[in-house]
Amino acid sequence: MGRGKIEIKRIENSSNRQVTYSKRRNGILKKAKEISVLCDAKVSLVIFASSGKMHEFCSPSTTVVDILDKYHKQSGKRLWDAKHENLSNEIDRIKKENDSMQIKLRHLKGEDITSLNHKELMAIEEALENGLSSIREKQNEVHMMAKKSIKMLEDEQKELSYELSSSGLAEQYQQQLSMEASARDMDNGYHHGRDYNSHLPFTFRVQPIQPNLQQRM
Repeated sequence: MGRGKIEIKRIENSSNRQVTYSKRRNGILKKAKEISVLCDAKVSLVIFASSGKMHEFCSPSTTVVDILDKYHKQSGKRLWDAKHENLSNEIDRIKKENDSMQIKLRHLKGEDITSLNHKELMAIEEALENGLSSIREKQNEVHMMAKKSIKMLEDEQKELSYELSSSGLAEQYQQQLSMEASARDMDNGYHHGRDYNSHLPFTFRVQPIQPNLQQRM
């Protein structure tokens, strides 16, 4: 009994839909490989699942870009708009410019110069001399800035040292004034004591100690 004909419509059940996709995807990829080998055909197959996952096949002797170029030439259809085409041209220009700069850099390093003529070598020598002169000027500028910074630091150090020494002298002067004031206070106190003793009655004055005459006799 033969298999029943399946109606071609979206499978509603997600599990059945995933199983059917896996089986038919493998079958399509298998057929693409077979026709590529059996018939020497150029085949490129790209499949995107509903989840966004991609599966692809391309004949071993070609690439997807080659097949798209052939399709573009034979069909006459524009696969890229003007914006993408300009972007592609810009990328090519940058690649060429980068390759040229890499070659010039090797020449400045003294590499791959055997094929250069006298005029090209003179141009490289002039470029190196100009670069060396610029480097020396920058080096002198950095050196002068460093000297200026050192001079500023030295001036600041001298100013700080002067301020410290000045503050030390001021402190010593204040200490000397304080000592002189203390000495004056002590001297004033001594004289005040003598004046007070002179005003006491005679009986309260301190009499000098006399030796005992009876003991001496």
